[in-house]
Amino acid sequence: MLKAGERLLAYPWSSFGAYLAAPEHRMRWVRVDRLLGEHGIQKDTVAGRRQFEERMERRRAAETDPAILRKMQRGWCLGSERFKKDLLRRMERHLGAHHSGELHREAARVKAERIIHEELRRRGWKELDLKERRKNDPDKLEIAGRLRRETTLTITDIAARVHLGTSKGANRNLHGYLRRSHPTAGPNKRWQSIKRQPRQSTNRP
Repeated sequence: MLKAGERLLAYPWSSFGAYLAAPEHRMRWVRVDRLLGEHGIQKDTVAGRRQFEERMERRRAAETDPAILRKMQRGWCLGSERFKKDLLRRMERHLGAHHSGELHREAARVKAERIIHEELRRRGWKELDLKERRKNDPDKLEIAGRLRRETTLTITDIAARVHLGTSKGANRNLHGYLRRSHPTAGPNKRWQSIKRQPRQSTNRP
């Protein structure tokens, strides 16, 4: 609605101009301290209001950046990585077939990282322990089994993340681990917990 060379202040249907005006020139009910404070501007001064305008202009310029626009047109989330992870955690149990495959995959990765963090903390391990322990370490296989049960990660993804070697070797070691862990259970019972999850729809929302 504004030309490239125009200031945001040129748009008349907004309270933006009131925030930039001196106190004696703005409506008495307009409160600027809260908004300026959110931007780390402590004083309602000429310098503070100029800083606020410059910050809004930078944000405007960033939102017209081609890379940002591509994210808005093709991606499902616009925000920081921390914001995205928090959103994925909230959506974890509410994803359906109508959500995109990309969203399902990202949600699975976030959930997997949470599970791994829990398991490492429970064992008193560091991330390096996953890499340095042998491929068929029982604790690593237990973690892998939980990832297989509770997420939609593939064997290949799990093997890479938990450092189990190749997907073929990881699959074989998981078979052996379950046989040793549940010797009295039948093969169907042993493999019920790590059977392949159904493929999620790749249709975009």
